Parts: sequence; structure tokens; C-alpha cells
Amino acid sequence: MTERYEYLPHPLLRRRVRVIASGAEGELMAVVNENVSDTVVERWVQLAYVRGSSGREFSTSVDNIEPTATI
Repeated sequence: MTERYEYLPHPLLRRRVRVIASGAEGELMAVVNENVSDTVVERWVQLAYVRGSSGREFSTSVDNIEPTATI
């Protein structure tokens, strides 16, 4: 496959999430399966893109997010 990334569906898209490792919160904007292969070994990772309250987006492993509690 020549594509470097592909968008994936996720049940938390457009919902508030928390990054488990840092505690940062924001809205899950996208989940991407990204090809991070070198010249020898093909390797794909799933990244979650979260938009924080400042409007800036950051990425983390999709396994590193959880929904925030709703009141």
C-alpha cells in the first residue's frame, strides 16, 4: 500500500476525551492509521488527534484516550 495514512471511524469522534497519560482534555477530531515504516519494516500506528481548549490539536496513541465523565 502506498498510502501513508488513512482515517478510521471511532465511537468517540467529536466527543470530549481525556488523555490518560497527561490528563489533558479536548475533543477527539480524528483517528488516523499512520504508516511510520522505515525502509525495511512496515509499521502502522493508530493516532488520536485531540483539539484542546486552546484550539491547538495534539496527537497521542488511540489506546491512550478515554471519554470524559459527563455531569
